[in-house]
Amino acid sequence: MINKIRAIQSSSNKPAILVIGDLMIDHYIIGSASRLSPEAPVPIVNVKNESVTLGGAGNVVQNLVTLGAQVTVAGLIGNDTAGAQVIEILASEGVETHTIITDETRPTTVKTRVLAGSHQLVRIDRETTDTVSDTIADELMNHLKGYMNKADIIVLSDYNKGLFSPTLTQRLIIEANNLGKKVVIDPKGLNYEKYKGAYIIKPNRKELAEAAKAEKINSIESLQHAAKAIFEQTGTAYLVVTLSEEGMVILSESSHKLLPVKATEVFDVTGAGDTVLATMAYFIAAGLTIEEACELANHAAAIVIRQVGSATTTIDEIISDMERS
Repeated sequence: MINKIRAIQSSSNKPAILVIGDLMIDHYIIGSASRLSPEAPVPIVNVKNESVTLGGAGNVVQNLVTLGAQVTVAGLIGNDTAGAQVIEILASEGVETHTIITDETRPTTVKTRVLAGSHQLVRIDRETTDTVSDTIADELMNHLKGYMNKADIIVLSDYNKGLFSPTLTQRLIIEANNLGKKVVIDPKGLNYEKYKGAYIIKPNRKELAEAAKAEKINSIESLQHAAKAIFEQTGTAYLVVTLSEEGMVILSESSHKLLPVKATEVFDVTGAGDTVLATMAYFIAAGLTIEEACELANHAAAIVIRQVGSATTTIDEIISDMERS
């Protein structure tokens, strides 16, 4: 396996991956809080530092860039400062952004977190989650057709912000299938029928339980029962269900394979799902099997959950983690 990965790493033919998803900015205000406000029983934060990073589908993109993929990203931004920041950050990382559409009717999604030290006091969201208009959907499809044809694999990163309406999601999947492209999806919400025709759908345990209307998933049997409902709705080839600190399960309609977690320490699972999605898509695009790609995604997840906050990992780090284990 390590020899295969090194061959992929040294190849001049980098996997071309199209990410379509909900783009957003994560804005952090960091300071100290030592007293309460006289105006209300809330802490006063003395701001020391501010930063912005890509959130949502942008985190998937950054994971793919770190692995070495050639990435194109599509999605919506508003005509605002945050939208300009999204483009600027992506362009600085060499990501193709011509398929990002400006929607004058909505702001760019921004999640502002106010922290005193490492303690989050409040999160402020600026967003519109209304379903994308037909005009914007048509514009996006027109922009995408050539890029879909060039991609080795297509990733849909759904954060339930209005982009992936049932109609547009089906248009994207049908177009991809017509071009012979595999579609890998990180789902959100309860309507999995809109993902019909995808190659892989990657929910976590909670998302699967909600979508399958299962009371809880606490065993392989209950997992398979919930998965059966999703297979019936979507006809997907595979479900890859992440189980947080327990690892992940690859399911087809007739079989399953449990991949136990590789991490010896778990500090923060934030963004680990994006790392799994990106790593899995990257190695499938590079020609590995789904089992091999998921094994490597499991190692990648083990690396990022040892770190605090959303993190990315490199192929060299994945190889080192494999050699250690």
